[in-house]
Order: sequence, then C-alpha cells, then structure tokens
Amino acid sequence: MGIFRIFKIGNLRKTYYYFKKNGLKNVFYAAAERILDQNGKEYLYEAPSEEALARQREEAGKYSCLFSILVPAYETKAEYLREMIESVLNQSYPGFELILADASETGAVRKVAEEYTDKRIRYVPLAENKGIAENTNAALALAHGDYVGLLDHDDILTKDALFEMAGAIRERSEKGGAAWLLYSDEDKGNGDMTEFYEPHWKPGLNRDLLFSNNYICHFLVMKRELMQRLKLRKGYDGAQDYDLVLRAVGELVYEERRGREAVVHVPKVLYHWRCHRDSTAENPGSKEYAYEAGKRALEDFMRQRGWKGNVFHTRHLGFYRIEYENHIFAQRKDVGVVGGKLLDKRGRVMGGIYNAGGRCPYAGIPRNFSGYMHRASLCQEAYAVDLRCMRVRKELWGIFEDVFGIPYKETNKNGYRQFCYSGKNLIDEEAADVHQCMEFGRRVRKAGYTVVWTPDWEWREKQAESESNDCLRRGRERVL
Repeated sequence: MGIFRIFKIGNLRKTYYYFKKNGLKNVFYAAAERILDQNGKEYLYEAPSEEALARQREEAGKYSCLFSILVPAYETKAEYLREMIESVLNQSYPGFELILADASETGAVRKVAEEYTDKRIRYVPLAENKGIAENTNAALALAHGDYVGLLDHDDILTKDALFEMAGAIRERSEKGGAAWLLYSDEDKGNGDMTEFYEPHWKPGLNRDLLFSNNYICHFLVMKRELMQRLKLRKGYDGAQDYDLVLRAVGELVYEERRGREAVVHVPKVLYHWRCHRDSTAENPGSKEYAYEAGKRALEDFMRQRGWKGNVFHTRHLGFYRIEYENHIFAQRKDVGVVGGKLLDKRGRVMGGIYNAGGRCPYAGIPRNFSGYMHRASLCQEAYAVDLRCMRVRKELWGIFEDVFGIPYKETNKNGYRQFCYSGKNLIDEEAADVHQCMEFGRRVRKAGYTVVWTPDWEWREKQAESESNDCLRRGRERVL
C-alpha cells in the first residue's frame, strides 16, 4: 500500500482534526513526516503457522494459569462480536474464561452470545449501562482467573496471545519473580480485519514515557487480585485503562516497591485494534472526552504522590507534557539527571538521549518531527543523556566529577540554570563523551535514580543567539 495509505479517508480525517487543533504549519510538518516515514516501510502481520500453534497446544499443558478475558459490550455489531469471540475461542492456550458484560438496550449481543455453546463463555446481562468502567467492573467481580485481560468488544486477539502471556508469566516465575502486569505489542486492522498496519513496537517499562502517553494500551493483562483491588474508575471513562495502568505502576514501582520486574513487556503483536469511523484509532475526534479523562488521570497520579505541577496536551491527541513546579528535582526524589536534545547545524537531532547500546534513537530527525509513535517529542526515561545538555541533582555531583574529571558547577543567567564547564573541547571529542555519558548514566541508575530526557530543552551545535554565543566564549556554558 505504501504512500497511498496516507490518503485514505481515516488519515484525511485525522489531518483535519490535527489542523483544527494545531494550525497549518504543524500540519505541514506532520504530513511531511508521515510521507517520509511511510515511504518504503511496509508492514505485514505474520500469523503463527498451524505447526507452531500445534506445538503451543501441546506445550500449553505445562502452564496452569487461568485467564479471565473481560469484554464490556454495548450494541456491538454482530460480525464484530463474532470475530472477537472466535479470536478468543481459537486461542492455542485453552485456559481461559470469556466474560461478556452486556449493557445493550436490545438483545443483539445476547443473540450472538447464544450461538456459542462453549462453557468458557459467560454471558452477563447488565441491568443498566453505567459506562465502560463500571460495566467492566461488573465482569471483573465475577472473574475466577489468576490473571485478567482486557479486550474491546470489536477488537481481536491473535491466536497465540494467551500462550505468549502464559509463557512470560512462567518465565518470570522461574527466575524467582512474579509478573503482576503484562502487555504486548499491537497493530491496527481495517474494518473487516483483512489488512493490518501501523504496528506499535513498545519499549519495556518507561515510567516517564507512560506519563506522556498510555503506550502500554493493548493487550493488557494483570493479576486478578491487583485489578480487583484497583478496579476501573467511572470518572475516567475513555481513559479508564490509562488510569488503571498509572495506578498499578504507582503501586508496583512507587509504593510497594515490587520493582520494574513486576511489569513485563511481551515483544510480539498479540492484539489487533479495529479501526472504523467511530473508533478512537481511526477518528481521534470521536472521543475527545477520552483525552481529557487521560489528563485528569495523570493529574490525579501526580496529586497522590504530592508532585506539584501542571499537565498539558501536546500537539498530538492522547499525548501529554508535565511542567513541574520549581523543577522536576523539587517534586520527584527519584529523578537524578535531566537531559535535553542536541541539534546539528541543520536543525536535526544529533544526540542528547542514548539507549543501552550508546545510540541516539532519534538521530537524524528534524527538530519539528515527532518520530515513531511521537516518541521523539515526548519526555521519557533514558539510559543516559549528554554532558552538553545536562542538569544533575546535587547528591550526584560527586559521581559526575569522578566520571567526567571536571567539577559540576551551576550558575544563574537571565533566570536559567546553567551547567558551566571548561578546560577541554568536549564538542570535538563526541565519541569519548558518549562513553563517559553512558558510564555516568549507569552509575546514576545504580545509585537508585532515574535519568530523564526532555525534548523541549534544546541545544544547537552552533547557537545563533548572541546570548548562547556569549556562553560559548565564556567557558561553554549550557542553559539548563
């Protein structure tokens, strides 16, 4: 399909909503980026072979995990509902129950459910429609599984979804840990699910990226005891999953300190998100209330931890930016280092954030582009950030001096906090600096702190502003 997918009706509709929100200039950059991104990048979902599924069915006997799949349904189209149900019944892993919580005013959902005689399907009629959160909670209260999975009434699971989840749970158990929350990669499907596109390859747990966007999304699986304790909150309908994930991560990582190992990413597409005119995936404007609900969920998460600041919508619906009061260090004791974005003379990203392999994942992207899944424009945790655009918590200044061999010093200039360094030409020793930055990031994290990258803070290779040029002359100061 290539570039022609860009001009399909759904994408034109997205462009219209984007224009109304962000104006013509940003539409231009977004369109240019989408064209360049799509050119030559085809995606083909490869379903597991029958041989692979047969092996999975044989191996499934080694796993004892029972999954409760919750589906809140409301006047679902019969063909969509059947495809969803059959995607669960066709799982290579048989240990599940499918709970259909039907809030429909007609008998359409019941009629389809009665076509199936498999006892693992539990149809639950609801007396009234209380919204997606409360409807899901009604199904959650009846769940018997060890783990609970959330599935939308018009989406489908891949045939190996539950097998892969069960395998990940067992693998974590064999390593002496416990998986409390699991999620997979996903893609989108057209209305009749004959074509799949826009795969979402997700990272492992990245808390600050999660504070920017609910990248976890589908397929979400959680220990039943945890989900039944947290429940979904009706005040966040439309973003109820985001609210749930934030609170779960808060409990697993912040409060009870079960740690990152409690959250497991299964790096495989296990969920097909159906796109049609009324879906959020196809028509972002169809559920604008959901993005406001997501903002409220994030604000509540901050409030529960005593973090003072404000949450703002970005140019992209469903993506957020936090401005902390009196800097992030004052609000979050877990953050030890903050870094920014390095730009070359052409205004393209040349560094600033580094992954575990010492590479900048957004290298070469123009500064106005947002990158894959908009991540180049989102605040996120990093393995390391660059010395040339860095601010360090005072408790870590000793480690800084030990790694870089220069003292850490901050000054104030025109209201900005600055890190001043001198004595050697760091710009001309980029390769060596990356190694030092990587070592510093490793030691910061070993000390129990997080390294955060914020793309809104930029440094250019050749600063055009006279103030920045003055900084270069007076010891290569960098505005923090």
